[in-house]
Amino acid sequence: MNSSTHTMLAFTWFGVIGLMLVFYVITDGFDLGIGILSLLRKRREDHDVMVQTIGSVWDANETWLVVLGGALFGAFPDAYALLLEDLYLPIMLLIAGLIMRGAAIEFRHSVSHGPLWDKVFGVGSLVAAIAQGIVLGKVITGLMPGALSDVFVAVSAVGVVAGYSLLGSTYLVKKTAGTIEQWSRRLALLSALVTVAAAVILSAATWFVSEVGHDRWSQPGVFHLLMALGLAAALAFAFIAASLYLGSSRGPFRGAVALFVLSFAGLAISLFPDFVPGKLGIVEAASDSSTLVFMLIGIGFLLPVMIGYNLYQYYIFRGKVLTGSHAGE
Repeated sequence: MNSSTHTMLAFTWFGVIGLMLVFYVITDGFDLGIGILSLLRKRREDHDVMVQTIGSVWDANETWLVVLGGALFGAFPDAYALLLEDLYLPIMLLIAGLIMRGAAIEFRHSVSHGPLWDKVFGVGSLVAAIAQGIVLGKVITGLMPGALSDVFVAVSAVGVVAGYSLLGSTYLVKKTAGTIEQWSRRLALLSALVTVAAAVILSAATWFVSEVGHDRWSQPGVFHLLMALGLAAALAFAFIAASLYLGSSRGPFRGAVALFVLSFAGLAISLFPDFVPGKLGIVEAASDSSTLVFMLIGIGFLLPVMIGYNLYQYYIFRGKVLTGSHAGE
């Protein structure tokens, strides 16, 4: 195949991986967010309700991460090798956090050690979210060392934790009633404010501090497109706030999802045409054309099944989780 075909295939796979990353972050994001928020509740009855909201979907949500890792390894082996070499520690922390969380959901029903496993569930979720924030920050900074990069990564970690808390709290608004719902509404607004503040700081740092980021944003049409996405994100934030104020159950979560989708669109535009800014381009990191075509055929069958299954499970388990006493009341 010629170079133009290879380039098209590489860009297609960049889009497919980006799409799978969005699916993972949104679906497992509210799982992790609920785990983080569980650290702020003391009553076991509240923990029971919070875990019950994700009990039927959390394991299926994590399959996106498994497929994402396999797709990255097959489609962009050079990027996989570079990222794993530089991000070994945060990725191991991510895996450890996910293991803690999965084990805790299964063992929290223990009569004697249930409260301990509830804490493990919350801590594992927090560790996984922080690790993902570190990975995101390091990728955006092009894996560059230095104090400024460390500050950027720290803000990124705070932003991811706040963002997942936003998804988790708005999902609880959608799925619970009573005291937990009202508590989640207050936390959703706070989480949204922190998420937006972190995004503004990271955007400013990209423009003023990152030479690679500044060059990318200065390309014709890019800055205006990012400004349009920023305006749309501001409208999504306003929608979240208005939905919370008006007492909507589903609106806040929809607004949070829109905010994340817009943020990832901005991230993809900022990275393109690099996979790791300033270090590795998308085309250079891609596998040969025959491998990309073979994988594209496979993902063409798999992706609709995964999307359909996820939509089906959310449809089957739709509605609020209610208990006899509306936990927390």
